[in-house]
Amino acid sequence: MGAVAQHASVDQPLPEGIGFRVLWSDRSLLVLDKDSGLLSVPGIGEDKADCLASRAARCFRGARIVHRLDRDTSGCIVMALDARTHRELSVQFQDRTVSKAYEALVHGIVADSEGLIDLPLRKDLVNTPLQVVDHVHGRSAQTSWRVMSRDAERNTTRLELLPRTGRSHQLRVHCRELGHAILGDDLYALPAVRAMAPRLCLHARSVGFTHPTTGERMNIECPTPF
Repeated sequence: MGAVAQHASVDQPLPEGIGFRVLWSDRSLLVLDKDSGLLSVPGIGEDKADCLASRAARCFRGARIVHRLDRDTSGCIVMALDARTHRELSVQFQDRTVSKAYEALVHGIVADSEGLIDLPLRKDLVNTPLQVVDHVHGRSAQTSWRVMSRDAERNTTRLELLPRTGRSHQLRVHCRELGHAILGDDLYALPAVRAMAPRLCLHARSVGFTHPTTGERMNIECPTPF
């Protein structure tokens, strides 16, 4: 059985409004619950310098990003505390041995109970940072999904999303192509759907990986905030 954690103790209190919570911490790595609206790494320009990577590094010596979440996606993100751990975790992400589960609240009632979206993606060369489906030049992108619940009164569906690949904006584009854009999505949803929520309703609910030091299979979870 892999370890399951929802809370972990921290040696020092974190500053108020730091933008993340600690789900797991040990001498090798951290798993953080990132707030929606916080960049994972610095963007282009001085106004985009503030990010999870820099904030975490101020609190935890040696902390470095292993993978990323979109700015407006909240939830589980893994950080290494030393070069060896970073290297070994990076290989796991590259080899797709890391399991990730997301929750999304989408517009409309999804008729089927589950499915697989298999649509290749590439950058929109005209409208950065958008991604577009391109069956000729796009990179393979696959997302399994299942319905968790339906709300006929609100005309929404809660989905579990299990990405098999990790393309930029993959889940946001795939939900739109399914015909059910994510609430609060300011890039891919129509204005009326964007206005249905104060944030992007996409959350990285859990991440599973093999601990580089102990060899134990870890499964770290954090509750969905919407």
